[in-house]
Amino acid sequence: MTHHGTTRTTRTTTTTRRRGLFSRRKVHHQKRKPTMGDKIAGAMKKLKGTIMRRPGEKAAGTRRMHGTDGRGSHRY
Repeated sequence: MTHHGTTRTTRTTTTTRRRGLFSRRKVHHQKRKPTMGDKIAGAMKKLKGTIMRRPGEKAAGTRRMHGTDGRGSHRY
């Protein structure tokens, strides 16, 4: 069987672009408006975590600064 002169048909249907393994959509986190005090406290916590080499504390500081630490989310 020879394949000389055969034409290949291309698909014209549009498919949604598949995302890679690591390029997912950002997850939406519940946010509150961080106060200046929150920003300062978060920065201090982040700095402490960096100096003490404690990634959990550093992350907690970042969450505090961004208002995604979950403060004020519990009614009672």
